[in-house]
Amino acid sequence: MRIYMMTDETPEDVKRWFRTATNDLWPIAAGSLSLRRSPCTRERCILCESNKGHLSYVLYVKQGNRRLSLYVPTELAGKIQQAIDNGRQLQDLIVEAGKRYTRALKTQRRAGKRR
Repeated sequence: MRIYMMTDETPEDVKRWFRTATNDLWPIAAGSLSLRRSPCTRERCILCESNKGHLSYVLYVKQGNRRLSLYVPTELAGKIQQAIDNGRQLQDLIVEAGKRYTRALKTQRRAGKRR
C-alpha cells in the first residue's frame, strides 16, 4: 500500500486517511507462524523413528512478558498468515499516522500563532 502525504494536513485529515487505510485490514493478528517438527507419543511411530517427526503449525504470540503458542491446523495456516501480514501492515500505518498527526498538529499550531 502506498502512503501519500498531504503537505498541509489537519488532524482531521489524518484521522480520515487512517480510517480509510485500515478499512480493509481484516482479519488481523500479531505474532509469528511457524512450522515445527515434533515427535508424537505413539510407540514405534515410523515418522518419529526416521527423525522426520510430525509437522504442525504454531502461532507464537506475546502476552505481557509471556510467550504463548497456539496450535494451528494446516488448513488454517494460510488465513492466519494473512492475518499476521495485515497486523504488520497495521503497525506500519500506526507509525505513519503518528508522524503525520504530529506534523498536522505542528502546522495547526503555527497557523494559530500567525493570527
